[in-house]
Amino acid sequence: MAILPDKEIKRIVNENNAAYVEEGPEIDEELQIGPSSMDLRLGYEFGVLNTRKVEMVDTKDMKKYSNYMKKEKHSAEEGVIVHPGEFILGSTLETVNCPSNLVARVEGRSSYGRLGIIVHATAGYIDPGFEGDITLEIQNLGNAPVKLYPEERVCQLVFETMTDEAENPYGEKKDTKYMGQTGATGSRLDREKRQ
Repeated sequence: MAILPDKEIKRIVNENNAAYVEEGPEIDEELQIGPSSMDLRLGYEFGVLNTRKVEMVDTKDMKKYSNYMKKEKHSAEEGVIVHPGEFILGSTLETVNCPSNLVARVEGRSSYGRLGIIVHATAGYIDPGFEGDITLEIQNLGNAPVKLYPEERVCQLVFETMTDEAENPYGEKKDTKYMGQTGATGSRLDREKRQ
């Protein structure tokens, strides 16, 4: 596998619509595309779990989780505050449309990491054929509250080549729970096929 350089990222964004915006400022290639990655911006929707009302999250009974996940919209002017230890869901302003011969990874940006903000806990991998907003698993590991603003570049996307095209891209698999997701999408374990 090889990481795509800036010129290839520009090509797949322009020719394959690998990243696009439906709501908000258009992609600024000069600002967002670096030597080997593309910065993605924070979207407007957030998911906050009301932990004071949830006894626990039961992965085999997700009804309570869904009932207590509150969606919030925040503008680029007002932002959202993430308190120390707090975990919220966010999403990217850009929709990612990963070609079937590539995979992509979401990585945090060091400027936010140095403030104690991580943007993905475990879900930084994007399968070939996936299309949708990227849900960000944002947590403040620092000691001070941090205010984040929609439309700011909070993470980066790295595209990697595969040895061949996927035989069954993400959208064609039987167990796809997140294809076409928009906004801060909570866990869909309730849709997972289990033995």
